[in-house]
Amino acid sequence: MTPEQRSRKEAAGTGAAAPRSLAESLRARDDVSLSALLRARPDLITPVPTDLTQLATRAATRASVVRALERLDRFALQTAEALAVAPDPASYDELLDLMAGDGGAEADPVVAEAFPRALAVLREQALAWGPDDRLRLVRTARELLSPSPQHPSPTGLGPTVAEAASGMSPGRIQEILTVTGLPSTHDAVSATASLTALFADRTRMAALLATAPAESLEVLTRLVWGPPYGQVTPDPAPRLRWLLDRGLLLPTAPGTVVLPREVALHLRSGRAHRHTEPLPPALTTAATHRPQMVDATAAGQAYTALATVEELLKDWDEGGPSVLRAGGLSVRDLKRTAVALDVSEPMAAFWVELAYAAGLLASDGEADERYAATPAYDEWLELPPAVRWTRLATAWLAATRAPGLVGGRDAKDRALSALGPGLDRSAAPEVRHRVLALLAGLPEGAAAGHDSVLARLRWERPLRGAQPTAEDLRGRLAEWALSEAELLGVTGRGALSAHGRTLLGDAAEHAPAAEPAGPGDKLPVHHRHHPPALREPLTAADRAAAADRAATLLAPLLPEPLDHVLLQADLTAVAPGPLQRPLADMLGVLADVESKGGATVYRFTPASVRRALDAGRSASDLHAFLTAHSRTPVPQPLAYLIDDVARRHGHLRVGAASAYVRCDDDSVLNEILADKRSASLRLRRLAPTVLAAGADPATLLEGLRAMGFAPAAESAEGDVLITRAHAHRTPPRTAPEPVPDGPPTPDATLLTAALRAIRAGDLASTAPRKPGPEPAADGDLPRTTSAETLATMQAAVLTGTALWIGYVNAEGTASQRVIAPLRVEGGFVTAYDHTADEVRTYPLHRVTGVAELADDQL
Repeated sequence: MTPEQRSRKEAAGTGAAAPRSLAESLRARDDVSLSALLRARPDLITPVPTDLTQLATRAATRASVVRALERLDRFALQTAEALAVAPDPASYDELLDLMAGDGGAEADPVVAEAFPRALAVLREQALAWGPDDRLRLVRTARELLSPSPQHPSPTGLGPTVAEAASGMSPGRIQEILTVTGLPSTHDAVSATASLTALFADRTRMAALLATAPAESLEVLTRLVWGPPYGQVTPDPAPRLRWLLDRGLLLPTAPGTVVLPREVALHLRSGRAHRHTEPLPPALTTAATHRPQMVDATAAGQAYTALATVEELLKDWDEGGPSVLRAGGLSVRDLKRTAVALDVSEPMAAFWVELAYAAGLLASDGEADERYAATPAYDEWLELPPAVRWTRLATAWLAATRAPGLVGGRDAKDRALSALGPGLDRSAAPEVRHRVLALLAGLPEGAAAGHDSVLARLRWERPLRGAQPTAEDLRGRLAEWALSEAELLGVTGRGALSAHGRTLLGDAAEHAPAAEPAGPGDKLPVHHRHHPPALREPLTAADRAAAADRAATLLAPLLPEPLDHVLLQADLTAVAPGPLQRPLADMLGVLADVESKGGATVYRFTPASVRRALDAGRSASDLHAFLTAHSRTPVPQPLAYLIDDVARRHGHLRVGAASAYVRCDDDSVLNEILADKRSASLRLRRLAPTVLAAGADPATLLEGLRAMGFAPAAESAEGDVLITRAHAHRTPPRTAPEPVPDGPPTPDATLLTAALRAIRAGDLASTAPRKPGPEPAADGDLPRTTSAETLATMQAAVLTGTALWIGYVNAEGTASQRVIAPLRVEGGFVTAYDHTADEVRTYPLHRVTGVAELADDQL
């Protein structure tokens, strides 16, 4: 049964009287309908209400109603706005006329076809209730959507004649009746009713306006679609005086007039909205590509994303930038990171935040706090490339942090920095999923136009009251989602890839297969049923399975790592593709990266060769490594470079005097002493083969290398020190938790338990009791003496009847329960508790009283 059918069935009832309150309306619902309500508005069961009356009260609170209104699509919100300005209560046909105009379905068939769905959504989310002949909007929603001078109605309608004339003198109202040709009355109430009847009568109103001067009609035209308020002087112009005399404009305050709602509706032909949007805007296709090309492009971007994250964390391997006192990266460190990655600063912020969201990056928490890779990064590196990508992509989908905000200002005008506070936006995951789901609804290989995606999102989640700041943020989140999906390789050439579609899980399966092309088209199933927020949420197991399937699809598209490079005579090596990790790590020590792209170019320099020698490699090791991994012969210049640097490497020894230099060749030491550049090192000869220095060993090493020598450091035992890169890691860190946008959508288990508790509590609070000598008032606990309580309990054990009791627990919380006593002994009663749906034992001294239920109950 669709929500529309269920809504009409509930509205029609089963012959019972119409509900008098929202609580009674909820009480008439079945479990399927209540589950849909709780899934759409999870804040209603946080915590679980005790009964349906409390559920209805919570559903009418301002915070909950605002949250529910903000999650309506545009047409459902327009329907709620029309119901807010309709008579209370309104009939189905009256509300339809407000949406479609005079004539209802005949005036606008498209609106008439979409209207039942919108009304069903309002009913299902407990924003509207009542049968079709007595529709009511929840009072809080009516107050939020109703017009006032301070908060004009979204419909542009002003107050009714009765509301606007409430502050007018009875004599003035009688004067208006006289001018309009209506008979005078004895009181202001009947006069107002007579004037309202005139303005609501299309025929008589048309005759009245036919006599209006053109200038007066022009005034009405300017006010008809809102705002309905205007300013007048103490001596109004004739065109205004004509309208004021006939009540077509009514004063609300000194110098202020308003166009009554009934007059505006006549001029609008009965429509509450100037532009009604029953159908979502169609997505436009910006380009169409072959699916294979899209997947290949996306796979290339996915590989680039992996390489970029690895390069970022490798650059921070020995400890990254310092953490600002307020948290986050400094502007200077972000610029350095952008230069190191050869990307723009906004893009660098995205990669840094992505690594952080995936748990690969965190602060080390030490006194001199710095950012560094986490132990999870080393585990991540050992995974297959496709699995590593899914870890990044799933972290991006769930993250509430918005890297696009970096560089902006917060509400207190403080700068927003990468990895800093203030970047969480709870709507970000929902926007990302919805953008990708919309792309999934297009044919494979089709890229959607950005403007049409933004228009669709604005229709699905419009902003009540046109809040520009929030609307701008949601639009920017969508734009960032599109660009970040392309960077990450979820999309390729603007179209959703096969692995990206699979990663979404059922979000793609629920997307519309086709969009309505015009007013005559039927609403897609997706829009006739639940909006995105009402779907069953994916479980952790579902998400893991979707990630595994996405990795399986992506793996064949990623390039295979190579085990070779191409050495060239100009002291460079070309890697024509991604390299296997051991080869890439060793080559990164032996050479410097000169350029990146489709192929990576490495350059060998004396400093890079010396770096490899410092890491413990010998010249023969380097020759063997290059011979084994080059598809071309080792060029002679490269072989000479390695041999030359190795011959001089370690010829000089540096230790601590503060430092010393020793060399078996005293002529080399003489050359050093004679060099003017050694003056800052404060060298002096201790022996023919030893020089002492006033500088520390590290400074001495740098100074001698700057002079063209290749010294090696040695230990106190005289052994050559082998220097290897130190991988600094943070203590174990968990990935940052997303900031939820309100309570999470409950799963089936929680819904079942909540419904059972609410139904049982409602049974306890509403079950009819047998009349007693002093019946308790509604909501009061039953009161009986201890002797009466014990006697009634013992009798119920013998007869097997159910009882209504009041109970106060150890914390002093009072509640009402329906129990079936099984045993009474030792000051305790053991009974089946219908409220909790289990057998429990209660101390008799905590039972405030007991009453028998009516014979037809339980």
